[in-house]
Amino acid sequence: MPIKIPDKLPATDILRGENIFVMSEARASSQEIRPLKVLLLNLMPKKIETETQFLRLLSNSPLQVDVELLRIDNRPTKNTPTEHLDTFYRQFEMVKDRNFDGLIVTGAPLGLVQFEDVLYWEEIQTIMNWAKEHVTSTLFVCWAAQAGLKLLYDLPKRTRKEKLSGVYWHRTHDCHNPILRGFDDSFLAPHSRYADFSPEYLAEHTDLDILATSDQAGVYLAATKDKRNVFVTGHPEYDVDTLHNEYTRDVGEGMEPQVPVNYYPDNNPENPPIGSWRSHGHLLFSNWLNYCVYQQTPYDLDKFSEANFTKGE
Repeated sequence: MPIKIPDKLPATDILRGENIFVMSEARASSQEIRPLKVLLLNLMPKKIETETQFLRLLSNSPLQVDVELLRIDNRPTKNTPTEHLDTFYRQFEMVKDRNFDGLIVTGAPLGLVQFEDVLYWEEIQTIMNWAKEHVTSTLFVCWAAQAGLKLLYDLPKRTRKEKLSGVYWHRTHDCHNPILRGFDDSFLAPHSRYADFSPEYLAEHTDLDILATSDQAGVYLAATKDKRNVFVTGHPEYDVDTLHNEYTRDVGEGMEPQVPVNYYPDNNPENPPIGSWRSHGHLLFSNWLNYCVYQQTPYDLDKFSEANFTKGE
């Protein structure tokens, strides 16, 4: 099944150019099927780039997925046209009375900012509390994972001395967990963060199932036992050149960043980077949609309640 997104969204032409099945709104409305309703809270400055990356991963599923875009930072931005935001993005007030099968909260360039100094921290708290009663499963990515751990487990912000940047090997744990279904014993995934997620710290202070870890990058994937909250500390959605663009940006700003680990051939930024994480990125999102969302969500979202959840496998 395809992903359903607005016909004029820039991602539509990009994804169709990649031979990804994107269904028009008119055709989708004629099908006798209940699509999964997924809300994407996009906190990244370059919203068009980020929404395209996540929509690409959501498209790799046999389920029809209807995605709505959400924003909470209403300040003018130089990275995304105002017309685009006004046309394609919802305000929280427009969706707060509805229920959704899934919610994705993206990363944000706030690694060195204390939570209480984030301008929209109260709005983040409001949405995460709202999700407890209105969303079947929430996927927290990178900075959002740290924010989710703070709000759900009251874990303080843990910041590394140096930025973690590169593509790292990870080991899977609990291979029978459905979120890991089809994963190799070891796999690659990109990271770009200052946050620190050690397996020992999460094991001691939470009841999360720790599903994938790296000796260098710490915890990559963890989830609550009911799969209603899934935490991804890296960036499986990144394009091949995203880390490169971040690196060259930081070099241009005189920050003297370290070369992203295991990213450029021969560790030479003059060489074109190689994408080595696409397959497991697609698999992770497909598993989340199937086992955390589709198998758990009520058919009638108007009847959403805790009692609707099952241990579907």
